This record gives sequence, structure tokens and C-alpha cells, in this order.
Amino acid sequence: MKSLHAIRSRRCALALLAVALFAVATPVWAHHSFTMFDMTKRITLTGSVTSFEWTNPHAYIEIDVPDDKGAVKHWSIELGSPSILMQSGWKFSSIKAGDKVMLIINPLKSGQNGGFLSQVTLTDGKVLFNGPQREPPPGSQAPAQPSAPK
Repeated sequence: MKSLHAIRSRRCALALLAVALFAVATPVWAHHSFTMFDMTKRITLTGSVTSFEWTNPHAYIEIDVPDDKGAVKHWSIELGSPSILMQSGWKFSSIKAGDKVMLIINPLKSGQNGGFLSQVTLTDGKVLFNGPQREPPPGSQAPAQPSAPK
């Protein structure tokens, strides 16, 4: 028969392990939420890139977009991770400050100037998606991208 001390030690170790796993898993669940973006809406932005941040866990495009009255509004656009972007043809040098680009995004639900990238049309006309695509997004004139090899 096991000693009372051994049983208590094992229970304590299991409790600490459960707490540690929960602490690690919680940020992962929160990180992969897209609830802040309105995935039912798409808007098109055309403007000048102020920076392209090729970082983990997500890349970002910072862009200045003039409105219909000429006032410039700054937008921050979230992309997938660099490893996912590379699977659909992106490079860290795909976009640079000063490039004129057209973005199709899912905007923030809050109405702030931000969103989640669907696709970008570069200065040279090349279209890049926010990850491997089987079909172009609805209403897109862009050619379908092959899916990443498995």
C-alpha cells in the first residue's frame, strides 16, 4: 500500500502539471481568435505602405490610405505567419515602404482602421493571398493559386 505522503505528492504534482498546461494553452486559444474581424465584410484599400513587418506570429502591413476628401488615414493590417505566407509566394521583400498597393481586407468589427488581409495586389500587378488558396476569393478577378503541397 502506498504511503499517504506518496499519494499527496502525486496529487500535488498532477495539480501543478494541470495548472502549467492551462497557463500555456490559454494564450494559444486567445491568439488564434479572429472574432475581432468582420469576416462577412470585405473592403478595398489603395495606398502607400509605410512599413511591412515580417514577424512571428503574424506579419503586418502598415498603410496610409487617402479618403475621398484627400485626408490620409493610417491602417494596420494583420496577415498570417511568415511560414504560411511563404507557402503562397511571399518573401520578406515582397512589400517595402513607399510601395503603392491595393489590399482587400476583412475590417475590424470595432470600426477602427485595421483588418485581416485577404489579398494584396502589388505595384507590378502580382496578386498575393494571405496563405495558400484553392480558389480566388468571391468576386476576385485574380487567378486561382495552387494549394501548398502536402
